[in-house]
Amino acid sequence: MRILVLGGDGYLGWPVALHLSGRGHEVGVVDNFARRQYDFEMGVDSLVPITHLQHRVRVWEEVSGLRVATYVGDLTDAPFVHRTIKEFHPDAVVHFAEQRSAPYSMIDQNHAVYTQVNNVVGTLNLLYAIADVDPSIHLVKLGTMGEYGTPNIDIEEGFIEITHRGRTDLLPYPKQPGSFYHLSKVHDSHNIMFACRIWGLRSTDLNQGIVYGQETPETVLHPDLATRFDYDGVFGTVLNRFCVQAVIGHPLTVYGKGGQTRGMLDIRDTLACVELACNNAPEPGEYRVFNQFTESFSVQQLAEMVVDAYPGNAEVVHLEDPRVEKEEHYYRAAHTKLLDLGLVPHLLSTRTLSALLSVVDRHRDRVDLTAIQPTVKWRSTASALPTSGGVLETEPSDA
Repeated sequence: MRILVLGGDGYLGWPVALHLSGRGHEVGVVDNFARRQYDFEMGVDSLVPITHLQHRVRVWEEVSGLRVATYVGDLTDAPFVHRTIKEFHPDAVVHFAEQRSAPYSMIDQNHAVYTQVNNVVGTLNLLYAIADVDPSIHLVKLGTMGEYGTPNIDIEEGFIEITHRGRTDLLPYPKQPGSFYHLSKVHDSHNIMFACRIWGLRSTDLNQGIVYGQETPETVLHPDLATRFDYDGVFGTVLNRFCVQAVIGHPLTVYGKGGQTRGMLDIRDTLACVELACNNAPEPGEYRVFNQFTESFSVQQLAEMVVDAYPGNAEVVHLEDPRVEKEEHYYRAAHTKLLDLGLVPHLLSTRTLSALLSVVDRHRDRVDLTAIQPTVKWRSTASALPTSGGVLETEPSDA
């Protein structure tokens, strides 16, 4: 197929583009490098050094003999989106191109407004372009399990059957997002579902859990094909933070009681899930939701697993939780649809953690300990974190 990857310079967008190209699809990538600009704004950097997109693409073409088309532009620029969709004319669009950090969206008013405008308007422009150019194009959109929150009932895959006063209907699962970023994803889901219903579009919403891992079969072919490794307090993920802290001899910092439970998956499974979605498109007018994770763990469990996997000494400490969230809660979410399509998961193991710890150890001289500390507090409307007043480009989403 012809597949256009939006946010193709990001943590997940880049390895997904390589994976799809290596599997024989004709791939194009779109980016505007806002994710790199966030690093400049925050004063942080990927633990693993990464080269610029054009060089990455040249290296991939040299290593694989396969061509990847590149488009540089912003999804909030409607004419650019329309031209790109018309020129590449994909069979499927994989949409990673959003600001994906909950802490970033909670820094202050500017960052909250930027996140919502950037994410929602960019996706709206994409929906209009697809409807105008070719409604049969399949939109594969990266959502988040964070749309659901942590309800005291089982989480279904997108929809739930409700019986009320003797009548029954299948309705969208109630959403309880935990940040302005997660709210933007909820707005996206509603807009996509609406567009499918009124324009006959077809879309798969991949409500993804937290992704871990940095190496894929394609990115290890050459050092310049590497993808990001974020560990800072704004864009870093919890498992990355714990691995970095263990390697540099810093206590592993668990927020609150550590009972916060989330769905998680290996980066290699993200690649597989995206391709499975592309290869099994929904019907025209169909909006479907896949919960894209393979296991669920509490933050405390993750910390203990890293301590057990690390060959040296590591300890766990508890900090005041800067977020507004339930620190202990019920969590059971369905995730069978991708398994039914053939997903064979890579489960989190000591071997996986050892590989992550090895990546950190190779780049330990690049660790900035000050970047790990939590600086954004949910209950404050103005963070003490220095900012440039907000950025104005579309983010190549990492998850």
